[in-house]
Amino acid sequence: MDEPRIKAYGSATEITISANAAGLRDLAERLIGLASPEIRDGYHEHLESGINLEDGSISLILARDDKL
Repeated sequence: MDEPRIKAYGSATEITISANAAGLRDLAERLIGLASPEIRDGYHEHLESGINLEDGSISLILARDDKL
């Protein structure tokens, strides 16, 4: 299987998240995890350029907000 590769970029009015197939599966697993009944409101994950995201990406925060 390929290594997950995810890039986040955008402007003030539009954000694009692009990824290879492994990266899309990784994002899906993270989102499913956030939807788990064991996770509390306010829990979040930070994805950072050069760590979880490709170099040059903007930072991305995935957050659970049960008030929405």
